[in-house]
Amino acid sequence: MKVLIVGAGIGGLATALFLHDAGIECEIYERSPEIRELGVGINALPLAVGPLAGLGLLDALDEVAVRTKELFYCHRLGQVIMHRPCGMDAGFDVPQLSVHRGRLQGVLLRAVRERLGQDSVRTGHRLVGFEQDGDGVRATFTDPAGARLGDREGDVLIGTDGIHSTVRATFFPDEGPPRWNGVMMWRGATDWPPFLTGRSMIIAGGNPAKLVLYPIGRGGSPDTVLTNWAICARTGEPGDPPPRREDWSRPGDPEELAPHIARFHTQHVDVAGLVAATPAMYEYPMCDRDPLPRWSHGRVTLLGDAGHPMYPMGSNGAGQAVLDAVALTRHLTSGADPETALTAYQDERLPATREIVLRNRAGGPEMVIDEVERRAPDGFDRLDDVIDPAELDAIVKSYAAASVAAPTGR
Repeated sequence: MKVLIVGAGIGGLATALFLHDAGIECEIYERSPEIRELGVGINALPLAVGPLAGLGLLDALDEVAVRTKELFYCHRLGQVIMHRPCGMDAGFDVPQLSVHRGRLQGVLLRAVRERLGQDSVRTGHRLVGFEQDGDGVRATFTDPAGARLGDREGDVLIGTDGIHSTVRATFFPDEGPPRWNGVMMWRGATDWPPFLTGRSMIIAGGNPAKLVLYPIGRGGSPDTVLTNWAICARTGEPGDPPPRREDWSRPGDPEELAPHIARFHTQHVDVAGLVAATPAMYEYPMCDRDPLPRWSHGRVTLLGDAGHPMYPMGSNGAGQAVLDAVALTRHLTSGADPETALTAYQDERLPATREIVLRNRAGGPEMVIDEVERRAPDGFDRLDDVIDPAELDAIVKSYAAASVAAPTGR
């Protein structure tokens, strides 16, 4: 069997590694002329780290990441709502990793090229169409200028080409643009003195206004860590068209962010100073898409954000893409014919990811903050006067069960 993978993001690279480990030949086609380590911080929960560790990647991941120890859910004014251990501190066999997205992608890319060969990732290849029959799939690519690069043939084609997936649009041409919930995100990372344990994460504030802080790697000096921050604020209405196209590498405007910084307070970090010290920040409208009725169409299917783009809550974007890759590999090595295997993969993964997409629209595990801030918008002295802690715990455990993960953060 030979698998064509469209897209060299985290989902596509992880898929190639799992397929190769199972003895399946694959090639990756990426539309960008080069793969750069772009983005800011993300979290990989144990559900994602475990399979990657099984591929022998944990040491390489530890070189670029931080093993997250604990998570604080807080009111936007700083009062603690919930404190939970993370990763191995919560009893898992593998850690939760906080990491720069580009560095995680870099670890996977290097592993792909070492194991599958330097030519296994073809950059500058834009998918412009494909056709299939009972014997296989033929995909057509052009270079960035539109010159035809010829056809590639395989037994299966996997679309891992993100929220603006060409593969998805081929099957659902009338779907339209992603759906914006009215929240704009500003994100950045810079060297900063460690706070709390040096491996702590803070999520403060509800969906209309939220602050996220956590370290994602070693700093440039012994007394700093590379610290990721995100500030979210509702600047539009759900369903409005976003002010600018979704792009994780779009530079943000400091003047647009400035009015929202003062909405937050934490005794552990000078938020305004951290933002001001960040040399480059990025903006992203919080978008997703409605869950699809199906992913698999004959010998072609979707994986990761191409199949289930979701709001960045609960650390489930990258994690669910890894779980997709594990499930896809299992079904393709089951002995079933390719079409049957892809349908079985879809039937396993689509319902689970649909549930997470919809739960994230309601706030994901961070609903605990939303509910407290709804009842106590100006803060509180005693949490028990605001809400029963058992009610908060039930919210987080319900989300954890849906994502097959411990409720350990973003």
